[in-house]
Amino acid sequence: MSDSPALVAQGLHKRFAVKGKAAPVVALQDVSLAVPSGALSAFVGPDGAGKTTLLRLAAGLLRPDEGSLQVLGIDVAREPQAVQDRISYMPQRFGLYEDLSVQENLDLYADLHGVPADMRRERYARLLEMTDLGRFTSRPAGKLSGGMKQKLGLACTLVRSPQLLLLDEPTVGVDPLSRRELWQIVEQLVQQERLSVVVSTAYLDEAERCAQVFVMHDGQLLSQGPPEDLRARADGLCFVARAPEGTPARTLQARLLDDPSAVVDAVPEGGDVRFIRQPKGDAAALDVLLQGATAEPVPARLEDGFMVLLRGQAGAAQSPPAVAEQAHAAEPGEVVIEVRDLVRRFGDFTAVASTSFQVRRGEIFGLLGPNGAGKTTTFRMLCGLLPASSGFLQVAGVNLRHARAQARSRIGYVSQKFALYGNLTVAENLSFFGGAYGLRGDKLRKRMRAVVDEFDLAGQEEATSGQLPGGFKQRLAMATGLLHEPEILFLDEPTSGTDALARREFWRRITALAAAGVTVIITTHFMEEAEYCDRIVIQDAGKLLAIGTPQEVRAKAQPTPGRRPNMEDAFIGIVSQARAQAAGQGAAA
Repeated sequence: MSDSPALVAQGLHKRFAVKGKAAPVVALQDVSLAVPSGALSAFVGPDGAGKTTLLRLAAGLLRPDEGSLQVLGIDVAREPQAVQDRISYMPQRFGLYEDLSVQENLDLYADLHGVPADMRRERYARLLEMTDLGRFTSRPAGKLSGGMKQKLGLACTLVRSPQLLLLDEPTVGVDPLSRRELWQIVEQLVQQERLSVVVSTAYLDEAERCAQVFVMHDGQLLSQGPPEDLRARADGLCFVARAPEGTPARTLQARLLDDPSAVVDAVPEGGDVRFIRQPKGDAAALDVLLQGATAEPVPARLEDGFMVLLRGQAGAAQSPPAVAEQAHAAEPGEVVIEVRDLVRRFGDFTAVASTSFQVRRGEIFGLLGPNGAGKTTTFRMLCGLLPASSGFLQVAGVNLRHARAQARSRIGYVSQKFALYGNLTVAENLSFFGGAYGLRGDKLRKRMRAVVDEFDLAGQEEATSGQLPGGFKQRLAMATGLLHEPEILFLDEPTSGTDALARREFWRRITALAAAGVTVIITTHFMEEAEYCDRIVIQDAGKLLAIGTPQEVRAKAQPTPGRRPNMEDAFIGIVSQARAQAAGQGAAA
């Protein structure tokens, strides 16, 4: 393997013309960098930073407007095919053929890449062993879980042995177990084959595994170097504070975030609040925010350095909290969702088996589970999109087995994938969905103005929705779901693929909505987000494995000597233990 850089950019610029805008959008501006060979490197940054554009340029799918880009020593603008013959590229939406089996997908991509028959046997055997898909070669790709689809996509990308592997957010929408398995595969390739890998990721713990990290923002390169260089920006600034008894950690977090003169960042962690103080902040102001909570110093992480760097950029400051116009009065302990012995079958397959729980008004309630665990099926039944096979299900006082339409007027729904009309403008989408919710005339206009202000969409009203950056699409989806001021808000993996800055902004709004009495039901694969919830459920194979507060669920995890378990430890431990027990029972039978 050559010691020459795998990728070298010099003064790279890329602009895109956008319908409805006179000036082109600047995707990359004067980017210069060198990605080492034989190592794992990461592009990180907020939505719209230019990460995907840079990867597509490296794959020869786009041409730069200015500057040069060499990949494996080849000018990719002049010889894109020569580069494409030597690399493999896995985009965010990798194109599996869902009607074809696992084996047929592998064969198809081997045919497309001209992989000789004698090389396929050895390559297939290695890939199937690495991805643990050997048992599923005859299963249609459409019948795989999300994590298995991602592993098959990676295997198809690697049917030939590339010199450089480009991965664009390969773990978006993937549960922690599958995410860990994907990274084990990638690290194995780097260590055993000295493969050069470049990955863009929204997970800063993933970037911490890399040899080099490139931080991008608004099309520019802000920082490059090993993870420890970025971590060093937050050295001596990181602390953990314990919220007072009876106060949710998210409440203390919100108070800290509301004063950017004293605090750079804050996030719930293990029942406490991890925060970064401003280097030159007022110590007295910080004491007022803490309200007597003790703060202990902790070592900096990559995400801490990332937040220090990003908060220093124009436009990256904290957003004000959302304020619900109409609070929903709550009786103490009022139950707004009741589930008893809920079952959903698809033919002979039981997706959800005898599940029971309650949700109270103003709670943030999390549904967690691996891909294919049954949480999305449960979620769809709760919001009236899918009928239950049996059991009792009541939402907002309405029995969903008999009156789903009546309940829908009292709930809001934001789907995992952008489900609005991409060819309509922001204003047109809001007007259309407001009408669908029964809003008319002055009331519709008033609510449209309110959500445009609340979600920082001012100036974007005439922009075509499908061309918005990911963060703006998420804000628009939230604005649409809250137009009619619902009592209950259902959020299906709303932060999937979004960066740390966007997730902070999102959860600050959700915290304010819950304080106003809105009940929030959320599914997520970010285990740190479970810490914002009042209670969570963990499901797998259609069964409820754990329910309780984050603290109660963390207590179920097998502790790692020397440190407290976090939610990801608990999730992996609970799911792995349940699967091991099920496997043991199956073997005994």
